[in-house]
Amino acid sequence: MPQAADKDNTQSAPLLPASGTGERKLEHVRLCLNEEVGGSGITTGFEQYRFRHNALPELNYEDISLRTVFLGRELQTPLLISSMTGGSKATGAINARLAIAAGRRGWALGVGSVRAAVERAELAETFHVRDKAAGIPVIANIGAVQLSYGFGAEECRRAVDIAGADWLVLHLNGLQEIFQPEGNTGFASLLAQIEKVCQALEIPVGVKEVGWGIDGDTALRLYNAGAAFIDVAGAGGTSWSQVEKFRNTDPVRRAAAEAFADWGIPTAECIREVRAVSPHGALIGSGGLKHGVDAAKALALGADLAGFGRNLLGPAVDSEEALDRALAQVELELRTAMFGIGAPDLAALRASQRLLRR
Repeated sequence: MPQAADKDNTQSAPLLPASGTGERKLEHVRLCLNEEVGGSGITTGFEQYRFRHNALPELNYEDISLRTVFLGRELQTPLLISSMTGGSKATGAINARLAIAAGRRGWALGVGSVRAAVERAELAETFHVRDKAAGIPVIANIGAVQLSYGFGAEECRRAVDIAGADWLVLHLNGLQEIFQPEGNTGFASLLAQIEKVCQALEIPVGVKEVGWGIDGDTALRLYNAGAAFIDVAGAGGTSWSQVEKFRNTDPVRRAAAEAFADWGIPTAECIREVRAVSPHGALIGSGGLKHGVDAAKALALGADLAGFGRNLLGPAVDSEEALDRALAQVELELRTAMFGIGAPDLAALRASQRLLRR
C-alpha cells in the first residue's frame, strides 16, 4: 500500500512499531498482516454465485441508495468494519483510525475483545472510539466463553461503557481457544449464560463467530435465547487456528492446527441457513468478504449488513488515506453491482432474482 508523506501525523503514518513485542493483540495483528493465516481448502462460497447482468437498468447510477436501518438505527451504508483489535497502544491507534474512517463514511464499527480493558483499566483508552465514530453505531465485544470464567452482566456493561457502544456482541471461538496458548475451553452450558446476559443488558446483545461460521440450527437457538442479532462470521477468510498455530510453542498443537485449515462453514452457506430459519432476525454476513461484489452477494442472500475484517487491516495500519480508499472502493463496487442488476436500493437488491447459483 502507498504510504503518506507526513510521518509526524499519526493519522497518516503507519501504526505498527518496528520493534518486537510479546503483546498478544499486537502479535495477532502482525500475524494477520505477515503470515498465511487464511483457511486452506475452503472458500466463502460466494464464488458459487454470480449476478445476471441487466443491460438496461432503467435507473441513474447517482440515484442508487445504500441507506438502511439495522436494529432501529439508520445507516448510510449496510457495511460494517468487523471486530478486530485493541488492548495495546498500537492497536488502540488502529481502532482510532478505523473509528474515524467509519464515522466519515457511515459504516458501523466493531471493536476487538474488550476483556483486557475490563480486567486492566489502563487498557481502556485503546477502546475509546465513541468520540471518533461520529453518528454511527459501535459494537463492543466480549468472548462468550468468559461467561464461564466469572464474567457476567456487570462486566459486559463495563465493556459497553468503555467502548461507548450501542450494542454488544459475544463471540464464539471454540477452536481458537483450543490452539491459543492462553485458551479457555469451558463451553459447557454457555447458551444459558448467553441468555442471562441478553435478558439483563439494556441494549441489544448479539452473537458472532470468528471465522468458522454459525449454522441455522445454532442461530435459531441463539435467537430463541434472546440474541438481538447474529453475525455468522463464516469460513473462507482468516482461520484463527492458523493464527494461533504461529503463536503456539507446543509442537503437538502446532501440528494439530494444520488439520483444521479447511474447517468451518462457508459464509454464503451460513447466511442462507440463518435467513431460512429466521426470515426477520437481524443478520450480519461476514467472513472472508473481499470486495463490494461479495457484499452485494451477502446482502442478496439475506444479510442485513456485510462485514469486512482482515482485508481492511493492512490499509488501516498503512495510513488514513489508504483506509479511506479501501472503504470507498467497497462502496463503489457495491453500488456498481446494484447498478449492474438494476437495483436502486437495498430492498430491490434483496428481492432481486438476478443472483444465480453457478
